[in-house]
Amino acid sequence: MTKSILFVCMGNICRSPAAENVMREKLKEAGLDKEVKIDSAGTLGLHHGQSPDPRMTDAGRRRGLPMTGSARKVTQNDFEAFDLILAMDKDNLQELQWMSANGKAELFCSFCAQHDAEEVPDPYYGGSKGFEYVLDLLEDGCSEILSKLKKERGM
Repeated sequence: MTKSILFVCMGNICRSPAAENVMREKLKEAGLDKEVKIDSAGTLGLHHGQSPDPRMTDAGRRRGLPMTGSARKVTQNDFEAFDLILAMDKDNLQELQWMSANGKAELFCSFCAQHDAEEVPDPYYGGSKGFEYVLDLLEDGCSEILSKLKKERGM
């Protein structure tokens, strides 16, 4: 049974903290927020301790999503502490696979049902539409993850 999920991107200030916050809200709405541990991290430690990117925070707020958290780097302990590790793109998946051979890491978009994207693109160097598209993908994938968690629990 899945009891913990880690979302991973490169810097842990755009995509992965947004995924963490989207999933946290979905778990709260389903009454599962006390049963499933959610966190996010980056494959690089460039932004350690920083809050989510203000542009992602603004995009989230427009959807009624709080964007909380503090950037951190993936550690070796994460591979034992989390049941499911979801990379936002293939580069980060490859980095995670290089860090650990336990096979837990997979692409987040494998859970998307409404979008056929393979990766969650990095919106950092783009405009506001990029942040909105990322949230669309995250809401899609997190909804499917929630459905799977409910099935695991017989809900």
